[in-house]
Amino acid sequence: MRLTSLFSAALSVAALVSSAIAAEVVRVEEPSEPEISVTAAFPETNPFNQIVNGEKNSITLTIENKSDRNVTLLGIGGSLHFPDTNELIKNLTAATYGFPLIEGVKLNLPYIFHSEFKTGDARLNLWLEHSYEDQKYRVSAYDSIVTIVEPEISWLDWRMWSTYLVVAGLLGGLSYFAYLTFVPQPKKRTKRPAPIVSAPVGAVTATGAGGYQEEWIPEHHLRKGKKSKQTGALSGTSADELSGAEASGAEGRKRKGRK
Repeated sequence: MRLTSLFSAALSVAALVSSAIAAEVVRVEEPSEPEISVTAAFPETNPFNQIVNGEKNSITLTIENKSDRNVTLLGIGGSLHFPDTNELIKNLTAATYGFPLIEGVKLNLPYIFHSEFKTGDARLNLWLEHSYEDQKYRVSAYDSIVTIVEPEISWLDWRMWSTYLVVAGLLGGLSYFAYLTFVPQPKKRTKRPAPIVSAPVGAVTATGAGGYQEEWIPEHHLRKGKKSKQTGALSGTSADELSGAEASGAEGRKRKGRK
């Protein structure tokens, strides 16, 4: 009985020793996470940590590799959350790099993101991703409350005025097109051009104070006019002859009476 108990105790001790050795081997084989120091801060022009909608917002990350390993920087990412419930609002656009971090060297990298969110407070989370021997790690860079605001209106903002001019031009064009399409247009009265009087060409026959142009008179009217003129000339000649004969007869009578 004593031999069996001693044998079982020896076996249990051997099992404990072997498990401890195996755990120590696993610890040695599994590499620990490299020590990477990361801090983030808004520029001095933004002391109140404000995120402006419609503009590019920038935050600077200071990175330092405090380990003696070859660490590769993969990228920087971020997200916005509700401050009360920590519920996700939206993930920000990630910046990809892929270059090594030299031991003991501080590196300043700007992270730029665009905002189009509801105004108010929000929790901003930023992180850095790096790798070592095919293992990826994530280090928190920023976790704080920020304020989302609208941009200040400036009367000298040329982008605002150009936008207003483009919108006004489009509205004016659409209004004019609708006016021409749906509003009946009055008919335009066409004025007849005044007749152009050409200068008289050819011979002009004058009668009294007025005159006429023979080219504009039909030919049969001209013939009638010529005949009437000839008849009038003949009648005038005969009348003159008759009046001359009467005068001579009267003179002869007077002479006879005197005798």
